[in-house]
Amino acid sequence: MLQLAICDDEKIYRNDLKKIIRTELDLSGIEYHITEFSSGEELLNGIKETDLQIIFLDIEMKELDGICTAKKLREQKNTALIIFVTSYPDFVFQGYEVRALNYIVKPYEPEKIRSVLHTALEELELTSEKYYIIEQRNGTIRVPLDSIKYFTSDRRMIHVVTDSVTYDFYDKLSDLEARLSEAFVRIHNRYLIHLKYLDQIDGNTAIVDGEALPISRSCKTDLSIAFAKYMLH
Repeated sequence: MLQLAICDDEKIYRNDLKKIIRTELDLSGIEYHITEFSSGEELLNGIKETDLQIIFLDIEMKELDGICTAKKLREQKNTALIIFVTSYPDFVFQGYEVRALNYIVKPYEPEKIRSVLHTALEELELTSEKYYIIEQRNGTIRVPLDSIKYFTSDRRMIHVVTDSVTYDFYDKLSDLEARLSEAFVRIHNRYLIHLKYLDQIDGNTAIVDGEALPISRSCKTDLSIAFAKYMLH
């Protein structure tokens, strides 16, 4: 199980960071546990009981700051990947001497956090297939993202259309769009498609795995650009 820590003296930032990390790891199908610490001293004491692999460490903390905390971790021969969190990027240059992997600037940009997290997972050789997690009364369903052709909304009901089955759950398509990768693109107020399955754009119609779906005028330009970029990868 992947062991992570978030060390920040402000709870609101710990919560924001934890929410994004949890969503991404759930999508990746990786088992994990996140431990929170509110100070450098608390982290140094608690790390003796936990075999941490990734530490998100705030630099600007009272008393023992993040840089000093990281130095003490390295003095203790701790090899966890350290990702600094800071409101002032200038401080980040001090991270080289403690072999920090990367840094994140407050206020958080979810895409940056996801990128840095995946860099850490690759370093730990923990990358795996991504999933979309559907919570239902009778249990949790993990749908491989690669199998999803598109999401379509009917008021508050979302239908997940895959190459073999359709799942239903309650959500907003706009919220769903914000959580997914760039491979999923909005083509209409009711449709969010996976570019992998987009065969062609024919006027105001998207042909998705042989099925014709409508393209709204407001989405057409962004869809064309996204499709062109995807085809170049």
